[in-house]
Amino acid sequence: VCSMGNSTSRLYSVLAKTLSSGAVSQHQDCLEQLDPARLDPIDPKDLLEECQIVLQKRPPRFQRNFVNLKNTASNHRPIRVMQWNILAQALGEGKDNFVQCPMEALKWEERKCLILEEILAYKPDILCLQEVDHYFDTFEPLLSRLGYQCTFFPKPWSPCLDVERNNGPDGCALFFLKDRFELVNSANIRLTAMKLKTNQVAIAQTLKCHETGRLFCIAVTHLKARTGWERFRSAQGCDLLQNLKNITQGAKIPLIVCGDFNAEPTEEVYREFSNSSLNLNSAYKLLSPDGQSEPPYTTWKIRPSGECRHTLDYIWYSQHALNVNSALGLLTEEQIGPNRLPSFNYPSDHLSLVCDFSFSQDPDRLL
Repeated sequence: VCSMGNSTSRLYSVLAKTLSSGAVSQHQDCLEQLDPARLDPIDPKDLLEECQIVLQKRPPRFQRNFVNLKNTASNHRPIRVMQWNILAQALGEGKDNFVQCPMEALKWEERKCLILEEILAYKPDILCLQEVDHYFDTFEPLLSRLGYQCTFFPKPWSPCLDVERNNGPDGCALFFLKDRFELVNSANIRLTAMKLKTNQVAIAQTLKCHETGRLFCIAVTHLKARTGWERFRSAQGCDLLQNLKNITQGAKIPLIVCGDFNAEPTEEVYREFSNSSLNLNSAYKLLSPDGQSEPPYTTWKIRPSGECRHTLDYIWYSQHALNVNSALGLLTEEQIGPNRLPSFNYPSDHLSLVCDFSFSQDPDRLL
């Protein structure tokens, strides 16, 4: 029997049960029996307090401010979208070799609370994650109780499986608040390159906004990593764009694409998205003085080969149908510190990106 409890003191039994890295094997039978619709809801403020108790010996989380990008008022609440490669636990501990990050900082018991704290602080309506390898024992049980509908698509051959005492494969996950949106269509996409199926995936969901009645598509992906795979990423990007053209009926349905593209803005896959017939723009360019330049970094780490500072993460959007009202500023170099990421302060080697979107009043103007 896997009782979740009803009293305040037992609301977070899922959190408590997953405080060990071996939790998935201990509780797999229980998790398979859980129906999120039957679980008690969690007050996000209470869960945030629980996380902060676990993290009380760590430094406080970094403060980041939103930058207002559009002054025109909207009649409707904006849609907050969060994009984040959270760093798979198995990779962080077993493969990524963050030589300046103490292993103590990577303990799942605390790192997962840092991840949850970041999500709870920004309260996204839609959450797009990559490198999720604790979906079934942590993110799905908790976020479903916070009111999110949850979808997970693992990589077919996840590198996490090569790590001893792993927690299963990593993959992409997409979460949206059920009280704001209705799911109209969902597609799990295994990306191809040169007509061959690859190890990279995407999720694309068409949602209906309860408040406006408008349809839009939200997609999350994680393209192939490493230098030397530029043409491969380009082919994956072309495949994803073709899938999204079909899903959005050739841009008739507004689109937001979140992802770790593992590609700098100089790469071909970036140009493909910039020049696509879907009329996409990269939201974080709007933070630059000219509105044309990407941030100087979205990931910053130190590996045995040296320091890695790159812009790899993006939130693309249909610029003819959506406005970016605001975007969350990035961490400064001073905040990140000399040992870079991850750290006791921050749980991932990638920064979270957060944007507030509103629907354009004249959606066909730039199409």
